[in-house]
Amino acid sequence: MSTTTVPNRVRILKEKFSRSLGLPFQKLLPESEIEKALNELKIKYRRRLFDPLVTLWTFLSQVLDVDKSCHNAVSRVIAYLAAEGVEILSTDVSAYCQARARLPEQLLEKIFGQAAQSLEEKVTTEYLWCGRSVKVIDGSNVSMPDTVENQKAYPQPTSQKPGCGFPIAKIGVLFSLATGAAIALAIDVINTHDIQLARNLYKFLQIKDVLLGDRAFCAYADLISITSLGCDAVFRKHQSRKTSMRKGKIVGNCDKFVIWYKPQKCPTGLSKEEFAALPLTLAVREIYYYIIIPGFRTQQVSLITTLLDTETYPTLEIVKLYDDRWDVEVNLKHLKSTLGMEVLRCKSPSMVRKELYVYLLAYNLLRALMWQAGITYSTPPLHLSLQGTRHHFDNFIPELLGNSEVKCHQIYQILLKIIVHKPIPQRPGRAEPRVRKRRPKAYPLMKQPRTQLRRQLQAV
Repeated sequence: MSTTTVPNRVRILKEKFSRSLGLPFQKLLPESEIEKALNELKIKYRRRLFDPLVTLWTFLSQVLDVDKSCHNAVSRVIAYLAAEGVEILSTDVSAYCQARARLPEQLLEKIFGQAAQSLEEKVTTEYLWCGRSVKVIDGSNVSMPDTVENQKAYPQPTSQKPGCGFPIAKIGVLFSLATGAAIALAIDVINTHDIQLARNLYKFLQIKDVLLGDRAFCAYADLISITSLGCDAVFRKHQSRKTSMRKGKIVGNCDKFVIWYKPQKCPTGLSKEEFAALPLTLAVREIYYYIIIPGFRTQQVSLITTLLDTETYPTLEIVKLYDDRWDVEVNLKHLKSTLGMEVLRCKSPSMVRKELYVYLLAYNLLRALMWQAGITYSTPPLHLSLQGTRHHFDNFIPELLGNSEVKCHQIYQILLKIIVHKPIPQRPGRAEPRVRKRRPKAYPLMKQPRTQLRRQLQAV
């Protein structure tokens, strides 16, 4: 029987993780910053195998893996220890699951925010848009296990019968246009409007940021809120506002200044005091253009922006910027499809939120790898494949673990070089039909709770 103490096993695991998952985070989120976050939140913990740092690294490795089970995550920890001649007597996952539950949600939110900010600080002037940092915002949905707690916190759609659906949460995510990294997250129930989530994310904007979004976010009060923070916005005009070519001061081809007036009724989500504090008018800039690419549903686009300086922010640059808004759709697809965040695994609302933060942290880890590879080998980081980066990273981890520290860093440099070998083809204007070729299995949809269906089977 091994007599190795728990602190020694913790040291071994920390060393293993620092040579694999920790390599991209050495400058982005070093261990010292995690310890600092623990101290700031006054989090105290006992000396055990799954301390906060080991638990966090194990959780990260779990969401990055194709097999996201807790058994697979614990098996990885056992393998790391076995390679150093340390034996663990039990493969039970309860210790790890309890350790995940002990991780405070505030800690994961703080670590995720620090990692995102650290990556954002690496952005140089050449990656800015007209000298400004651009943030992109959008909303989406995630599903989770059908438990009583999850249903109470994030109810399933009312169109589904009880027991026949899954709890669904609405999320709003703020991304960096320069790095593709996730900056902030807001979570609420499914029937929450995107703009309500956005109002919880404005506080994460920095002075001089430009917020980019679709027409769901284009509201009078929100444009006021964004400008009051020292930021600007570029949104597609909401469909409820009609475009008139005769109104406004023309300042360029398909470009004009327009005065918007305060709504007569208080919008949903604003208090009477907030509505009363809104100014009576707002000067905005409206840019309208046409899309003639075959296959595109949208044919006419009207943009609303608070960027009123036509010399610093030319019409064409703003149009190109809005075209880049599609990147947020791709980023959400990476999170939900590539990494598997679309269907969460945790069975309580607090663990669901923790799982979301860890997914975003893992996503930023890959973005940090892509950024470092692109900067090192003079390739635009956003032109690299996130799925390809994930494949290379997973395949290099065994080699990183099995060598000395000096050799490990040599292999890591090769990893960065390999990542830039798989750029994403640039296909502007490509359109694909929205159809499915792969046929689903011919099973009917569940229209009754599982317990009732089981009783029907037993009665046959």
